[in-house]
Amino acid sequence: MLISNETSLETRYEDLRAGARLNSRVAVAVEWVDDGQSQRAEGYTVDVGPRGCLAIVQHKFTVGQKLQLVNMTNQKTSEAVLIWRGHERQTGWELGLEIQDKTVDFWGIEF
Repeated sequence: MLISNETSLETRYEDLRAGARLNSRVAVAVEWVDDGQSQRAEGYTVDVGPRGCLAIVQHKFTVGQKLQLVNMTNQKTSEAVLIWRGHERQTGWELGLEIQDKTVDFWGIEF
């Protein structure tokens, strides 16, 4: 039996996106240190999940970069790693962020 290329790509994409996702626009900030100076860029999520989010932020980061993710709705913070960077939109860069502290209820919702 042949599996279509479309199904194969969909399966691979789902494997990359660990866990359930929920379309949700949440105001977020990303913080980091550059040359000893604290930096901050604000943006919003496109979707969220228990392990991270897809966010739009007006700063270009490097894949693998360690950041501090701030949920501006509930003020929770977590260390995060940029695991994917997509296209630049008018409103900022598409960023796939993985939350490092899996025990924190970062989004305040059940998945």
